[in-house]
Amino acid sequence: MSFEEAEILRERAEAFLRNAERLIDEGVYDLAAFNIEQYCQLLLKYKLLIKTGTYPRTHSIIRLLRELSKVSKDVEVLLKSREAIIYLTKIEDAYIGARYLPRRYEEIEVKEMLRFVKEVFRPVIERI
Repeated sequence: MSFEEAEILRERAEAFLRNAERLIDEGVYDLAAFNIEQYCQLLLKYKLLIKTGTYPRTHSIIRLLRELSKVSKDVEVLLKSREAIIYLTKIEDAYIGARYLPRRYEEIEVKEMLRFVKEVFRPVIERI
């Protein structure tokens, strides 16, 4: 594991989150959803790299969470919550939806994704 690689992942994750907030303010919801997904994905890869020295080469937030749950049982709160799984799969789908499908995201759904990430997801992951 390279400390520099880990820091790049963390910095990029935070930049994606800031960019998502800016895009929401600008009304660009499709790209905001993608940026939220990138934040989650890179934050999980950062935590895995710090804790285990590696991370799987996947875009799946759920898979990354399952890997991280092997290191910390605190993650299980996200994997066992019905509401969290619904948000997480919606966020995970934003990767494909924003890149490959002619899918438009609504303001309310992207704002809710952002709220979930900031109020639920991030606090759990940051405690690890």
